Amino acid sequence: MYNLRGSPSYRQKVLHYEKTRPAKVSIGERRKPAPNGVPGYLRIDTVHQGDSPEGKGLYHINAVDEVTQWEIVAATPFISESYLLPVLEAILRQFPFAIKGFRSDNGSEFINQTVARLLGKLLIEQTKRRARQSGDNELVETKNAAIVRKHMGFGHIAPVHADRVNQFHAGFLNPYANFHRPCAQPEVDIDPKGRKRRRYKQWLTPLEKLLSLDQPEQYLRQGRSVAALERAAGALSDTEAAVRLQRARDAMFHDLAA
Repeated sequence: MYNLRGSPSYRQKVLHYEKTRPAKVSIGERRKPAPNGVPGYLRIDTVHQGDSPEGKGLYHINAVDEVTQWEIVAATPFISESYLLPVLEAILRQFPFAIKGFRSDNGSEFINQTVARLLGKLLIEQTKRRARQSGDNELVETKNAAIVRKHMGFGHIAPVHADRVNQFHAGFLNPYANFHRPCAQPEVDIDPKGRKRRRYKQWLTPLEKLLSLDQPEQYLRQGRSVAALERAAGALSDTEAAVRLQRARDAMFHDLAA
């Protein structure tokens, strides 16, 4: 019997394999958020700024509000927890309204205990998209191309320049995107079969969309006011803001190349 069990033909017939069971990660609920017309539900993603023989480039963190499309972009040299946490805190502070939801992909830079503790402390609901379904986070994915790639390109920028790039984002790119750049604002219609269809009939800046909501003051965080936001938007015309952005971008790339 032992000789039979040791033969190759016997072992080939009785051999049995079990698939590896994936580990379940309890951080973040895998479902779609339901903002119900209330701002403060963010879609967030990372954008890598190129590779070179010297190493990887810096990363942009792109956060977009689902209702108003208010957008904050920041740069970080690396996406490890020690570097990413202060950048996330700065991003959350830059939004004029309270943050209620935080939705990301399944990357370990966002699905970890450090980020979960930060969001839990701020009472922010954390959700994540389905695996291998990039369309689940389509809003921020489109902004990655229309905002980040358009103005930053695909070329390599070394991590040591993250602070300089952050100055450009906070001082020029974010104000332009939120106060002066119109976005297509969707309206959801339900057809006779019950399917949801998005119709794009309005073009508004994120600020204009925020002010179009019923009693927008109720959504603003403490210390922010509608009058202050309107003053910031009215300081420059749309054309002046675009020219200012282009000049600041050229100056930044000149500094990076020096």
